[in-house]
Amino acid sequence: MAIPLFRSFRRLLLLSHRRPLSSSSTSYTPILGNRESFLHLSRFVPQNSLTRQGSCWDLRNFSHGSVNFVITKDGKPKFETHEVEAPKKEKWKTKKRLKLQRKREKKKRNAANKRDPRRLGLKGKKKKQKFDTAEERIKQKIENAKVKEALLIERLKRYEVTKVQGPEVKPHFLTGEERFYIKKMGQKRSNYVPIGRRGVFGGVILNMHLHWKKHETVKVICKPGQVQEYADEIARLSGGIPIQIIADDTIVFYRGRDYVQPEIMSPIDTLSKKKALEKSKYEQSLESVRRFIAIAEKELELYYRHVALYGDPSNRSAYSILDDSRSTRGKRNAEIGEENYSASKSNMLDLELEIDDSCSDDNQSL
Repeated sequence: MAIPLFRSFRRLLLLSHRRPLSSSSTSYTPILGNRESFLHLSRFVPQNSLTRQGSCWDLRNFSHGSVNFVITKDGKPKFETHEVEAPKKEKWKTKKRLKLQRKREKKKRNAANKRDPRRLGLKGKKKKQKFDTAEERIKQKIENAKVKEALLIERLKRYEVTKVQGPEVKPHFLTGEERFYIKKMGQKRSNYVPIGRRGVFGGVILNMHLHWKKHETVKVICKPGQVQEYADEIARLSGGIPIQIIADDTIVFYRGRDYVQPEIMSPIDTLSKKKALEKSKYEQSLESVRRFIAIAEKELELYYRHVALYGDPSNRSAYSILDDSRSTRGKRNAEIGEENYSASKSNMLDLELEIDDSCSDDNQSL
């Protein structure tokens, strides 16, 4: 096999130093377009064997293809061409194409935001309403907020999952020394599982089982004020034992003595990551709507107090306010005048009494 291979290379070297006899003989054109390319061997490959005749094929290059030098079974050298389709160039974006592209992107955004709680509410176009009194405006706001609250409660019912009995946990009777050791070990270890805005879902329990693969304890960090609720729920789903609560936001869970990692680490009766996020958005929106209703009701109550003290402000004009201020000022001046008159009268009576007393003393002395 080595001898015919050597002979074929020798033939190629001889052909490389030879030139065509005349222009009337068989035409030779380079395969790759440039005469100096591919080790100067492509100049002597006949055009009829590899390329088609015609003016449009003479200058065709293989920038998106490849040419391989192979040896056939007979021991003869041969060039093989592999042509690949050129990549399609991006078309120039005209105004129309740009508008269509933006329209498609807008449709995608609307489809993604279809479940956004901000889109819930009264259907139809919003009209700017003009109210005669502030009472009507506040009542309308409260009514719209209560409609949205009902829609949010109805939407949250879709994410309710029936509770299933979790893994059975055998009672572990831990001594005081064991409990103390587990607490210290849980505090020193740095492995933890955070509970974010999604709450307790399948991913939280999965992470706990992955931590329990190498550690006996794991810390669960949650929102302050809801520690006991999270501890009961996680203990039911994971089968762990809550050992200690630290600083009202951290729970230390112990996996147990005879812990075996389950085949399905995400419980069936938990939400997925996507649905848990959607549920948290609806819960957050419901909380803000209820807060808004409480503020609006307080505002309405303050309005009623103001009307009880000062009257209805919608029935009062600028002239009536000026007349009221003048009348109150006159009444006040009259009251002040009466007080001054009564005070001066009492002073005169006191002076008369003093004069009478002095006269009676003089008469007695005489």
